[in-house]
Amino acid sequence: MSIFKRVDNHIFWISAIIAAIFVIWTVLMPEQAGGVFSSILAFLTGNFGWSYLLAMTLFLLFCIVVAISKFGKIKLGKDDEKPEYSTITWFFMLFSASMGIGLVFWSIAEPMYHFGGPPFAEPGSAAAAEEAMRYTFYHWGLHPWAVYALVGMALAYFSFRKGMPFLVSSTFAPILGEKGTRGTLGKAIDILSVFATIFGVATSLGLGAMQITTGLSMNYETPDTIPMTLGIIAVITVLFTVSVVTGIDRGIKYLSYVNMTLALIFIAFFIFFGPLKFILNTFVTTVGYYLQNLLWMSLYADPYGVMAEHTGYDWLGSWTVFYWAWWIAWGPFCGAFIARISRGRTVREVVIGSLFAPVLFSFIWLSSFGGSALWIELFGVGGIAEAVSASVSSAFFVTLGHFPMVGLMSFLATLMIATFFITSADSATYVSAALTSGGDPDPDSSLRVVWGVTKGAVAAVLLLAGGLSALQTASIASAFPFMIVMLFMMYTLWKAFSSEFGGMVFTPQASSKADICHTTSLGSCGTKEKDKG
Repeated sequence: MSIFKRVDNHIFWISAIIAAIFVIWTVLMPEQAGGVFSSILAFLTGNFGWSYLLAMTLFLLFCIVVAISKFGKIKLGKDDEKPEYSTITWFFMLFSASMGIGLVFWSIAEPMYHFGGPPFAEPGSAAAAEEAMRYTFYHWGLHPWAVYALVGMALAYFSFRKGMPFLVSSTFAPILGEKGTRGTLGKAIDILSVFATIFGVATSLGLGAMQITTGLSMNYETPDTIPMTLGIIAVITVLFTVSVVTGIDRGIKYLSYVNMTLALIFIAFFIFFGPLKFILNTFVTTVGYYLQNLLWMSLYADPYGVMAEHTGYDWLGSWTVFYWAWWIAWGPFCGAFIARISRGRTVREVVIGSLFAPVLFSFIWLSSFGGSALWIELFGVGGIAEAVSASVSSAFFVTLGHFPMVGLMSFLATLMIATFFITSADSATYVSAALTSGGDPDPDSSLRVVWGVTKGAVAAVLLLAGGLSALQTASIASAFPFMIVMLFMMYTLWKAFSSEFGGMVFTPQASSKADICHTTSLGSCGTKEKDKG
């Protein structure tokens, strides 16, 4: 008899055993694990980097085509359903869960890193600054959000419009059949989704913990050590586990308001106390560079080694391929979370809301944070690039040191990092619990606790096994097979959308009491959640 009220034993136990083996192996043999991670990273980036570039471009084109086509008016739910959350609440939760913690970490660190070692320009030059912002916009622009929009559309369509369980495997019903989604291949797809979610989120947990550790060390003279970082992971794991147990409408919803409010405060702070004219010029100019070079950057695989020769290392694999793999690894949980909060919206609304609106906000964010740091480096006292080269996690706090109210703003920065940390992690934990409970959109609290602890443990052992490089490897390795899943997902979603306009009709039937519960309620079987409006 299961210890959980609602659980898919195959998906849960196989996923849990794989995660446990990984954790035990890494704790007992960290050096061996670190070597294996390095080998996997070199193999995938060296041989399959092109596939990440091509796949991400296809995902973006697919989302744009679907949104502007007749498919854009398809309701992700029944025809008479209304959105569960207001637009502002929906956007806050969507952005906080999907992007926040990584954007806080890299918004200054990445532009400064590229400024000191650009792929083409002369390091430290004005051209390097332009190139640094262009590639930062590229890495945090349309491509990652296309991953989330694609998975979100697919899950919301098959779960809320077609009445299938809230599982990634449900999106394959047009080619596997409803029975096939519950078979071996369907289970494998769901296990892979859980696996990708665990390691994708572990990367963010590790980055966030490293940044908090550095911030506390710089401002409160606490030790900047691995044990300190592990302690922060433990504390944050407890906090996000408590948050996810309280549910979307309490923990996740209200934390999203808190961290988005803090994010807006910081944008206003940099604009008010920073070089406003430079920030505005950076925003306008970099958007132009980004749009002008988008297709070229999307498909540039550095076949002649120009980037590698200029920088002295595999720049494309270390940056663009890593990012694309990271976003794909986040695809199952971010897409599932977007689907969960998007019931009742149209395909076009979801694409605009989860693709274009967040990108605009991200570009404003990057121009304010990264632009201020570059201005200090080019026209001020400098020192940020040097600090970043020594410790990439110090970038945000070093930059704050050049502004007034450094003590207060450093405290608020630590709080913002922690809240973004928590909202990303509790959203991922919620989705992992849903995927291992047979697609129940309201999974057991005990199941949420198990996956919360698991994610914290994986982040901790990855740091022990090799720090940032191990985190990067975990993302790239877990993302590769899910990338293939997403390529097929485009086909199944197009086929299903076509059935809405006279194509072959796809009408799955709920085949069990559990499936009927999933198709009729967002809450537990036999209950109906109130409209949040």
